[in-house]
Amino acid sequence: MTENNKPLLIHWSDITADRIIRQKGDKDEYVLASGITPSGVVHFGNFRETITVDLVARALRKRGKKVRFIFSWDDYDTFRKIPKNLPKQDELEKYLFTPIVDTPDPFEEAESYAAHHEQNYEKQLTKVGIEVEAIYQAKKYKNGDYKDQIKLTIENRDKIKSILDEHRTSPLPSDWMPVSIYCGECNRDKISNITFDNDTISYSCESCGHQGKEDLASTGRIKLPWRMDWPMRWVYEGVDFEPGGKDHSSQGGSYSTGKELVAQVYGGTAPIYLQYDFVSIKGGSGKMSSSSGEVVTVNDVLKVYEPEMVRWIFASYKTNIDFAVSFDLDVIKTYEDFDRQERIAFEVEKANEKKTNMAKRVYELSQIKEVPNEMPLQPSFRHLCNILQINEGNLEKARESYKDQIKNERDERRFVERSNCALFWLENYAPDEFKFSVNKTAPSIELDQRTKNFLTKVSTFLSENGDQLESDKELHEKLYEFIHELEDFTPGDAFKALYQLLISQEKGPKLAGFIRTIGPKTVSDLINSAIK
Repeated sequence: MTENNKPLLIHWSDITADRIIRQKGDKDEYVLASGITPSGVVHFGNFRETITVDLVARALRKRGKKVRFIFSWDDYDTFRKIPKNLPKQDELEKYLFTPIVDTPDPFEEAESYAAHHEQNYEKQLTKVGIEVEAIYQAKKYKNGDYKDQIKLTIENRDKIKSILDEHRTSPLPSDWMPVSIYCGECNRDKISNITFDNDTISYSCESCGHQGKEDLASTGRIKLPWRMDWPMRWVYEGVDFEPGGKDHSSQGGSYSTGKELVAQVYGGTAPIYLQYDFVSIKGGSGKMSSSSGEVVTVNDVLKVYEPEMVRWIFASYKTNIDFAVSFDLDVIKTYEDFDRQERIAFEVEKANEKKTNMAKRVYELSQIKEVPNEMPLQPSFRHLCNILQINEGNLEKARESYKDQIKNERDERRFVERSNCALFWLENYAPDEFKFSVNKTAPSIELDQRTKNFLTKVSTFLSENGDQLESDKELHEKLYEFIHELEDFTPGDAFKALYQLLISQEKGPKLAGFIRTIGPKTVSDLINSAIK
């Protein structure tokens, strides 16, 4: 903290919070906004916008400011495409071009297709410490909350058309109207021949042929398209900050036209804006898309990474940098990087002042709850994978290796969460050479006399001194001593024999530590049964 009791401006969230206060003025409360169309499973790429707003909200609150984090579910958008991963495809096809909110849930779990995806995502947000004030746009439109804004939009049709045409290769048609309408008969938005007179909208439905009329004062069937809807809500909700993806950020994109529309039509100013880049999954097909059905969710990532780590990953990157979340062998490095920054944050590991301050701030933003008073248990992910495999996935047995290090409830939670992540990763993503199972009985392998002599030396040493070993290094040096005592015998010969004996593989975890973790007596007994 600075002498003015304000956070150091070292993290992008604090810099953004400072910009909001300077440009929007010192207010009693700031409104931060985000939103998603629940057109399919809400994926991990969508999450970047949500957590971007959450991190800025935390930065404002750290300055003592009140914040409303409003989250708009654009569930009055049209159901245009059926994601490939959903059941009941034929049934869903009947609802194409109707509102998402009026489409039934194919899983039969929620009141609608939209509600199914909304509820799932809101539950996932809770797991990573994000609380939002949800606004369901279908209710707002159907209740007529925006009727004055819709009328204002229609009355400014020519002005809006002129602004949008500036950024189009071909102009909008002369009869274009800045509204969408759901047919009063078939509830689809395949509408044409829209006219407006004395607060009445007339239209033709291309889907069912219905000739309809809607009274603007009472209808809930009229909706503003995205280009108008977004700036309209900036004013209606008093939004001070809202980020957007780079697809919205280009010249002529929805944000730049929104800035013009909000000033010239809706009588307000645009919120402070922050562009964010895309997130992908390493080895995936690139940008995630709900409609494709090939998506990774927050829940999927939480199966591999602890909740605080999910937050940490985003807090560690500037918003305009794209990155990939790894599920492959790089998972180990990600855990190591997190643990290193945690140690720096608690000043257990030394770094320069700038790195230490950044580590403390990123770590603080990564927490689900308050920052712990002392550094939590850090079971190395790589070592934990070995411990769990040695104990056949039994958490209670694996915990024995850490019982002297677990100090409190936070450590207990860290052990359980990280262990479950490790087990899931081993089962689903770890390369084959990383997986093993410790032999209960010695496998049938041919051993020449030199190898038997070496194994005899190892067995005797483990039997007599195994319990007194103080470090992996001590055992490692002893193994090499035994190797060098034998003529024409190499470390490759020795280690291959031990790995085959222990896990029926030619390679495995670092041998000295592996033997100590399995247990010197267990290894000695395996050797003795093999060389009889």
